[in-house]
Amino acid sequence: MDAAVKHCAKGVGIWNFASTDEGTEPDVVLACAGDIATMETLAAASILREKFPDLRVRFVNVVDLFKLQGADEHPHGLTDRDFDSLFTTDRPVIFNFHSYPSLVHKLIYKRTNHDNFHVRGYKEKGNINTPLELAIVNEVDRYSLCIQVIDRVHRLSKTG
Repeated sequence: MDAAVKHCAKGVGIWNFASTDEGTEPDVVLACAGDIATMETLAAASILREKFPDLRVRFVNVVDLFKLQGADEHPHGLTDRDFDSLFTTDRPVIFNFHSYPSLVHKLIYKRTNHDNFHVRGYKEKGNINTPLELAIVNEVDRYSLCIQVIDRVHRLSKTG
């Protein structure tokens, strides 16, 4: 419980228990914000760990969206150095978000690696569905996330 309180107070952080990069440069960053988005991203990380054991995944959870902005733009914002240490400067980032993807893009547009952010989120698709059906229709489910990783990590897209 103490670790969860610390993480929430910090607003963003790497979840080592869900990561496989072991502190080295990852092949891909899986990031998420929101309850269902986080659960689906954790499930995707588990599938990727099983199917591609040599894939280096960094798992980043965001609690405070203002952390995505620069420190000069918001009091909660991260410095460029801190942001890059989480999200890298050149690796694909698959960001699963519980709302509209454009919001994340607006918050990160000045960041070094913004071109490599692939934000999945609500597309106003679906109706009165189960949470899993809604996630699948909006492509924020674990399987869609795994497909994104395979498509974005070049050595996987060649061998699939």
